[in-house]
Amino acid sequence: MSDTPSADDQHGTIQPQPEQQIIRLSLEAFEAVLSDFYDRDHQLFRRVPGERYPHKEDVDLYAISAYAEALISDEIDGDLWNTLSDLEETAPSEEEAWAKIKAFYLARGYMLLYLGEGEEWIFAPEVLRQLGLLM
Repeated sequence: MSDTPSADDQHGTIQPQPEQQIIRLSLEAFEAVLSDFYDRDHQLFRRVPGERYPHKEDVDLYAISAYAEALISDEIDGDLWNTLSDLEETAPSEEEAWAKIKAFYLARGYMLLYLGEGEEWIFAPEVLRQLGLLM
């Protein structure tokens, strides 16, 4: 998906994003990565083998969504329109709204985690490094 669109802030045109800003992973593989972590006091920590953790500290799609800057998902409500409003932008369709959101964040060094059709998440690089998905 090297031609992932991004709205150009000055001209409103669609331009491809650099491939290095996109990480591709299956949804199942992402969930497996998340299972190695726990969330305590709004911080992610890697689980220690043999240790027990309260169920409320499990990191699943819902829990990790708190660390995403934006997302579009069949599994989690990413609040697309409020995210667009926070950026002081408008759009006539969900597709254009998501293109504007992606353009905004990717232009600022954030990363797109592509988990398949209908599953795109935007994270700060630091979060992806912590998860071991980015060097």
